Amino acid sequence: MNKKILIVDDDPRNIFALKLTLKARGYQMESSLMARDAIELLKGDVGIGLVLMDMMMPEMDGYEAIRIIRSTSAVSTVPVIAVTAQAMPEDRQKCLDAGAQDYISKPIDVDHLVNIIEKYI
Repeated sequence: MNKKILIVDDDPRNIFALKLTLKARGYQMESSLMARDAIELLKGDVGIGLVLMDMMMPEMDGYEAIRIIRSTSAVSTVPVIAVTAQAMPEDRQKCLDAGAQDYISKPIDVDHLVNIIEKYI
C-alpha cells in the first residue's frame, strides 16, 4: 500500500496546510506548484499512490493536467482527486469528465478528504 501523496497547487499556503495535516495522519508527501512539473515528478516517482490536483492554476490547469496523466501509460492508473474552489454540481462533473476519480471543494473538510484518500490508497 503506497501512502505517498502528490499535492499540486499553485498556492504554497495550501500545500503547507495540506502537507501538515496529512503528514500528521501518516502519509508521505510530495508537492509541486505547477502542473507540468507535477506530471514529470509523477512519471519519475513510482511510489506516488495518489494525486491531489488543484483545478485552477496558471499556465496549465488541473483539467489539462489530468487529461495528460490519463493519456500517459506509465501513470494513467494513479488516482487523481480534483481539489477546487468551484463547488457547483456541474463543476464536480467537469472534474470527473476530465479523468479525476473524485472531487473535493475548498475550503477542504479534512475528515472528508481523508475518507476520499482512504478509498483509493
